[in-house]
Amino acid sequence: MSSMVKSSCGLCLLLISLVLSLDAAPQIRLTTGKSQFLLDGAEIQILSGEMHYARVPPEYWRDRLLKARAMGLNTISTYVFWNFHEAVPGTYDFSGPRDLAAFIRTAADVGLHVIVRPGPYVCAEWELGGYPAWLLADPKMVLRGTDTNFTAPAERWLTRLGRELAPLMSSNGGPIIAIQVENEYGSFDSDKVYMTWQRDALKRAGLDGALLYTADGPPQLPAGTLPDLPAVVNFGTGGAEGAFKALASFRPNGPMMTGEYWAGWFDQWGRNHQVTSMARQTRELEWMLERGYSINLYMFHGGTTFGFMNGANIDNNRYFPQTSSYDYDAALNESGRLTPKYFAFRDAIARHTRVEPPPVPATEAPIAVPGIALSRRASIWNVLGRGVKVERPRSMETFGQAYGYILYRTTVRYPSSGELVVRHVRDYAQVYVNGALAGSIDRRLGQDRVNVSAPAGARLDILVENSGRVNFNKVLRDERKGITEAVWIGERELTNWEVFTLPLPAAEVARGIAGAPDRSARQAPAFYAGSFTVAAPGDTFLDTRGWGKGTVWVNGHHLGRFWDIGPQQTLYVPGPWLRAGRNDIVVFSLLPVSTPTMSGVTAPVYALK
Repeated sequence: MSSMVKSSCGLCLLLISLVLSLDAAPQIRLTTGKSQFLLDGAEIQILSGEMHYARVPPEYWRDRLLKARAMGLNTISTYVFWNFHEAVPGTYDFSGPRDLAAFIRTAADVGLHVIVRPGPYVCAEWELGGYPAWLLADPKMVLRGTDTNFTAPAERWLTRLGRELAPLMSSNGGPIIAIQVENEYGSFDSDKVYMTWQRDALKRAGLDGALLYTADGPPQLPAGTLPDLPAVVNFGTGGAEGAFKALASFRPNGPMMTGEYWAGWFDQWGRNHQVTSMARQTRELEWMLERGYSINLYMFHGGTTFGFMNGANIDNNRYFPQTSSYDYDAALNESGRLTPKYFAFRDAIARHTRVEPPPVPATEAPIAVPGIALSRRASIWNVLGRGVKVERPRSMETFGQAYGYILYRTTVRYPSSGELVVRHVRDYAQVYVNGALAGSIDRRLGQDRVNVSAPAGARLDILVENSGRVNFNKVLRDERKGITEAVWIGERELTNWEVFTLPLPAAEVARGIAGAPDRSARQAPAFYAGSFTVAAPGDTFLDTRGWGKGTVWVNGHHLGRFWDIGPQQTLYVPGPWLRAGRNDIVVFSLLPVSTPTMSGVTAPVYALK
């Protein structure tokens, strides 16, 4: 070979080497040492806070993440919500507020590592723990188990998610340093075959380019873990010492971390607004920091469970749906504003790390919006569309419906009076005879009947609200909504029903209130519509006091639920969802409203009725 050829080849190799060095991102791996994590071989104390992209408008992602850095955190943790991305089987949406990769890149831009908890079960006080409702259309479905009816769609979802997340793994130079396997599985079961499938499905999806780990409560560690994965422990205020003692006993050679330190709590309809002890949490945080333990504050910023996506719990055999506000008494409140807890935690972290945190970003003040009149009305009876005829009532999932309301209608063939028994209502129903309200049935209160008096030929309507599927324990396997069994008056079962699905997407809501005023709406469940103007957009809180039970849209954005029983009496309206000038508002109310007006106030209101 001539010297010229050798020189040319050498130059080619040099150019190839340079190109590869430019294209190849540095591989940074989180690994485990004795009692501590190692990032690229160096010890790291993970100082993480939980924040869910789906609960924060994307226009505010950077603001909230900057505030995490300014509190002294070095990591952000988020769940991934399967039902947020695959509302229809096989159709995946990662755009706009669902652009998870953009959220993660934004975290990296402000200097944060990322922990991702992809489930597919996540709990999180989120509808069905993140599972899509369409899974329950299959009567053989066993959620969170090894039956292929479940594992096949779950693995398809994880594979699709992998296309979004694999390039962002730390092994590819991205910010994702850890991936949680399942979620507190020891509180659900102890099936190691299922957990092994879950771990391997994540690997097959390319989600093993970061450290895989499990998270459970102290007593559940043996049931929810796998021997080849590090384990972390979850607990609430006052539980740190005992939890870490249990973790050290269970994994004496593993890193010490709390996967969730519950520095607050969530609200449920009909129960007091949760306010927790800042002083006690600050002392406990300092105790963990001083010992070098890694942390994940749950929540750093709770945000809002917009639309119909709130979950529910079963507590002492009673059903309790969660509110749309996910304020959580967190360091950053529902609207992203700084709380005394934020500054207490910031000071504690700075004292421990001896690092001056970045400046805290400024937050614009909320705005007031007085006197919003909702003068247009449309009765629910006038917007039903085409029904489906069935012999007996069925759950909404069998009609291809996931969320919202569903109406069951039949004709009473014989004069009937006495108890109308509905088995089983999921979750709140209003019963009408010839359009007149006969009574309501509330699953929270264990109710299943109302007294009715109906002449032969009377129209019987049962309007049922899905108030949120249970997100925790094995009850979620049977969280089908609507009327799930049968309806009786006395000894006679009522048959020959017409069923109307009312999922209430924004476009359908807009059609519902179009046209002339509808006087029939005054005693019926109805849509109320109006508009208001603002000089400049800003956060506000719609005051729903004076209204009964329902849901609200502003400029097509679905804010969430209201219910006069409390504790939540306002709905958060993010500033980016408003526009200078005219803004449109639609309210759907199950109960008649004597004075259909609202206002925007500058602070949330919490009160029980």
